[in-house]
Amino acid sequence: MERLPESLLMEIFRRIDKTSDRNSLSLVSKYIHFIEREQRNFLRVGCGLHPATEALTSLCIRFPNLKKIEIIYSGWMSNLGKQLDNQGLLVISSHCHSLSELTLSFCSFINDTGLGYLVSCKNLMSFKLNFAPAISSNGILSLVVGCKKLNTLHLIRCMKVSSVEWLEYLGRVGTLEDLVIKNCRAIGEDDLTKLGLGWRKLKHLEFEVDAYYRYPKICNNISVDRWLKQEVSCDELKELSLMNCIIASGRGLSFVLGKCRSLEKLHLDMCIGVKDTDMAALSQCSKSLKCLSFHLPSQFLAPVLVNSLSQMTDDSLRALAQGCSMLEEVELCFSDGEFPSISCFTQNGILALIESCPIRVLVLNSCCFFNDVGLAALCTAHFLEHLELVKCQEITDEGIMLVVSFPFLNTLKLCKCLGVTDDGLKPLVGSGKLGTLIVEDCPQISEHGVQGTARSVSYKQDLSWLY
Repeated sequence: MERLPESLLMEIFRRIDKTSDRNSLSLVSKYIHFIEREQRNFLRVGCGLHPATEALTSLCIRFPNLKKIEIIYSGWMSNLGKQLDNQGLLVISSHCHSLSELTLSFCSFINDTGLGYLVSCKNLMSFKLNFAPAISSNGILSLVVGCKKLNTLHLIRCMKVSSVEWLEYLGRVGTLEDLVIKNCRAIGEDDLTKLGLGWRKLKHLEFEVDAYYRYPKICNNISVDRWLKQEVSCDELKELSLMNCIIASGRGLSFVLGKCRSLEKLHLDMCIGVKDTDMAALSQCSKSLKCLSFHLPSQFLAPVLVNSLSQMTDDSLRALAQGCSMLEEVELCFSDGEFPSISCFTQNGILALIESCPIRVLVLNSCCFFNDVGLAALCTAHFLEHLELVKCQEITDEGIMLVVSFPFLNTLKLCKCLGVTDDGLKPLVGSGKLGTLIVEDCPQISEHGVQGTARSVSYKQDLSWLY
């Protein structure tokens, strides 16, 4: 192999994903060891790194061209040795001059001082932080000020990150494209307005409020003056995911939904206050929407807030059907199949989407209103390739028997559906219709009943959910 051109050897190493295989190949000769050393650009370390700082120093010297580093201490306990601390980040900043992506996960001994060392990483573009209890807003601010190229920032379960001066700064410089904030208890929906003009460049936003700390905040008089005064522009935003958020009309994030001209993916999970008017505004603006996911809350989760819960109806689905002609993937999930939202969708709303949009993927979870009549209507769904029915208890054998008539369906998943038996699957046996059938936790479907129903069959049975 030493006679191979260096460019070919580099390409060989690029195509080997397993670290163990790369390490084995590098032992063939000194020359190949040198090539692998120069070519390695990714490093993931964690509990097995011992002694931590010394081992990391050795790795950074051995691989001088690292561009992506992940330090993950998930599952760490004190008997596994000492974690990396601030000195570890000093080692990285001193040796990894090409570093562009850094992820710190469950790093309990790294604090603001450690983040201060990273300002030397002038090429750092992506910083992801997951559960770092010692890092505060000051550390985040020093990082974003020092790393001028930063365009991706993920903060997950960072309890000490409270003030948002760092978000204001990122808004002023306008370089942020990917922002994820999840379960940072001191950061609320209205803090996002601090991003200011930075909304213009943002392409991906995930914002999740800690559900246990959401409801007390609602009872307070949350100031929304900033949203009212500020003209939010989100023309570049392509992916938006909101979980446990307040989206009441005239306040907070409701202003964003009608301003996303380039939006392709929308995920609303347990969000409070969404109305038909919000979806109408979205449908008029987001003509490129391709993927839509709703996880709707039940009024029984927070009875004191019953008037503020989701108030979407079929009018929302009809508006989306008319305005979003590129919609391909739809997921509707209710938090409780027995007690859906006060104002929720019906079968007619779902069918309006199917009739007007090229829906390829349809996922219905705990949709108690969807029944065999709805499945019969899907026989004319000329784009549908993937169908998932989860806890849809009105579906029976009569409806499932019609699946064989769906024009282009390739994948069917049935999960926790009580009304479907082996008899419903019999028309599929030997038909060659399905490429994949997945059956999980359906008590009346046996392993024998799924044999021969598709080219690939997956069967699991765990009925503990029933009890």
